[in-house]
Amino acid sequence: MGVCFGTPDFPTPSYAGHLKSGAKWKITTSSSSAASNSHDLLAARDKKAFGDGKIEADPSLTVFSFAELKEATKNFRADALLGEGGFGCVYRGTLHGKQQSGRTETIIAVKTLNPDGAQGYREWLREIAFIGRISHPNLIILLGFCHDDENLALVYEFMPMGSLENQLFGKGSTDRLSWDVRLKIAVGAAKGLAFLHSSNMIHRDFKSANILLDGSYTAKLSDFGLVRSGPLDDKTHVSTQFIGTDGYAAPEYQTTGHLTVKSDVYSFGGVLLEILTGLRACNPRSPTGLATLVKWALPHLHSEGKLSTIMDSRLKGEHCEEFAFQIAQLALICLNLTRKLRPSMSEVVEVLESIEAASVNRILPNA
Repeated sequence: MGVCFGTPDFPTPSYAGHLKSGAKWKITTSSSSAASNSHDLLAARDKKAFGDGKIEADPSLTVFSFAELKEATKNFRADALLGEGGFGCVYRGTLHGKQQSGRTETIIAVKTLNPDGAQGYREWLREIAFIGRISHPNLIILLGFCHDDENLALVYEFMPMGSLENQLFGKGSTDRLSWDVRLKIAVGAAKGLAFLHSSNMIHRDFKSANILLDGSYTAKLSDFGLVRSGPLDDKTHVSTQFIGTDGYAAPEYQTTGHLTVKSDVYSFGGVLLEILTGLRACNPRSPTGLATLVKWALPHLHSEGKLSTIMDSRLKGEHCEEFAFQIAQLALICLNLTRKLRPSMSEVVEVLESIEAASVNRILPNA
């Protein structure tokens, strides 16, 4: 046993965050008279998919030229590459000169659109419409965007510790996350999701790769290009095409396209298993039985003894087995095949915060 240590219509958020306010930047997809410029050409191209209306962004967002971003990333040099996803590549860059923050040098992360990628202009618009209008300590900060002809990009605050995925599974890192840091990350990620759900928004692709970490390992959710509004009135779900990641996606969403906030809760359960075991939620190259972490791990979550056999060996017994078991039970509930039986993310936050507080204050469970 280890040592125990004690779309553009967004409802007003109510979970420790807020909507930004002020002037508006607009793209009107219903305009045909102004279709001569690149903004309207792109908007017209995606009108059917994205729908009529306008995208509004907070005035604090900076509109960057593509030349500025090329200079900041040294022409998108290979050694500035931070990662790559469905949207495109993400590069580290440096802005010189006085910024809105007052600093003369600001490190940024630049996400460029891959025109041949699975995600595109619609997701770029949705990111600006969503993350540009809200603020929460556990959501990534969007600093601005670029729309130069066909060059689309998003500019974010730089997160020096990378993603939770990189911290858990990155080959280049010799460090490992301590138990206390893992708890902190789990709490922060849960708060971010709870805030989205209080705004009736579904992340739709919650996973460890989309949990970014600042210099003090504060978790901030990222990648909001697939965000969808939740069901309204007496609707029980949103029907949509499945777009997500194997190993994290809720089974009912994968098989029927029925999407609810409880779909995110299932995904959160998968991330909790990664935090406990140090294993990927989905790894096709793993031996038979390990390809999907949820299926492999579930039989081991019902007792402390079995759980201890699958805990991340890099923790070296520093965790409290009782606390780890409590988190395993929380993961079990989140992963319930019946979505109505899964907890809300606000309930998940409450449980995780109580475990974290007991761990920090060295309070033994059931003491």
